[in-house]
Amino acid sequence: MRRLEGKVAVVTGAGQGIGAAIARRYSQEGATVVIAEINEDQGRETTRAIGSETGGAVLYVRTDVADPKSVQTLHEQVRRTHGSVDILVNNAGIAVFDEPLSISMDDWHKCMSVDLEGVWHCCRTFLPDMLDKQHGAIVNIISNHAFSVIKSTFPYPVAKHGLLGLTRSLALEYADKGIAINAISPGYVDTPIADWAFNREEDPARARRETEAKQPVGRLGRPDEIAAVAALLGSDEARFMIGENIVIDGGVTIRMYE
Repeated sequence: MRRLEGKVAVVTGAGQGIGAAIARRYSQEGATVVIAEINEDQGRETTRAIGSETGGAVLYVRTDVADPKSVQTLHEQVRRTHGSVDILVNNAGIAVFDEPLSISMDDWHKCMSVDLEGVWHCCRTFLPDMLDKQHGAIVNIISNHAFSVIKSTFPYPVAKHGLLGLTRSLALEYADKGIAINAISPGYVDTPIADWAFNREEDPARARRETEAKQPVGRLGRPDEIAAVAALLGSDEARFMIGENIVIDGGVTIRMYE
């Protein structure tokens, strides 16, 4: 199925994990894909791999979403190369976990600058082009930390709660302008960030097993399962979906105490 044929899509943080899976799926669906990634090695390798696999047009632009000037450079390069953007996927994020009174102000600002402010930098940069066309889609990759909290993961849930609010506010603001803005909240997905979280524990292998056992489906999610939903939200098939937050977590957040 080529539901994104002819569209230009920017995916931030697409060098690995969920972002790379979304970029790959979008390319398979016919989109011209721009990989906006701060890590040059990951960004270039993922761009090469996806282009080789799909034969589609894939462009890498080194981007630090926490820096508005870097986002503006991304915008300018995309416009010169491919014209205006049809789909923006805000996937770039970092995990900053600690107890509230142990977190440094530097780590607080680091988390907010990427996980919340970085999304706003991208939205306010690419939205005007979408508004000019009266057509576009923005997909924000959040987390189930946007509505539930695990102890000692501060301030990550604060940023993710804010990102859900940003999604809903922008969605309502521009729904009548042809812009569909929605979010996806993944649970535990088998990505490098999940590995990072497990490796913070004394016994990473045991931590992984225990986490898998807590999932109603008995396993972690796969990045391609998130990408499948992101493809729908980026397409014209989802234009009546506005400000929604689709939870893809294997059912873990609907389970009560056991």
